[in-house]
Amino acid sequence: MPESTTLTTASAPTTVFIADDQAMVRQGFGALLAAQHDISVVGDAPDGRIAVAEVARLRPDVVLMDVRMPEMNGLDAARQILADTREPKTRVLMLTTFDLDEYVYDALGMGASGFMLKDAPADELVRAVRVVAEGQALLAPTVTRRLIADVTSRRSPSRGRNRALDVLTPRELEVLELIAHGLSNQEIAAKLFVAEQTVKTHVGKVLGKLHLRDRAQAVVLAYESGVVTPG
Repeated sequence: MPESTTLTTASAPTTVFIADDQAMVRQGFGALLAAQHDISVVGDAPDGRIAVAEVARLRPDVVLMDVRMPEMNGLDAARQILADTREPKTRVLMLTTFDLDEYVYDALGMGASGFMLKDAPADELVRAVRVVAEGQALLAPTVTRRLIADVTSRRSPSRGRNRALDVLTPRELEVLELIAHGLSNQEIAAKLFVAEQTVKTHVGKVLGKLHLRDRAQAVVLAYESGVVTPG
């Protein structure tokens, strides 16, 4: 009697596109990411206009988008990419040279999944791509918390309670607050003494009820609504 065999299908690698006007950055990031077993670099572009066209053609899972580029800056390019409603949706991770870039807040508001510094360690870049590909926002690093606090402190929160938040249960509102403080699902689970899967369910309901693309937009809304205050 022949032995039975079990067929296993390896999950497809995360596809990445790199948009940056510096060839060395594109080549360096590309080589680093291509060396990972679960990541495939499918293309790159030296400016935002080319990036928009190529991303529409290639439909990568994640785009690493430089903020400052010729022809079309990264913010405008990201806006066009994120406006595409086709499935699967491409996620955008903004790249910047400065830890308090003036455009980052707007990028988060339009649906970018976060940002990171170009000079971040190699392992952080790889981790960032994986985190964003999983549908999470890159909000945990201290520098990101500082940026959000700094930029939102210049904007007056909405007067009174945002009525849109009334659709949330007390627990969901608590989860939104913890998301805004930069906590991961695992950290939220530990703080609330619940299972991580329960937190994932709450996060999904928060995003769905508030019609938000991802956690980054949830953070922006939480600050603008006064759920949390900068600092």
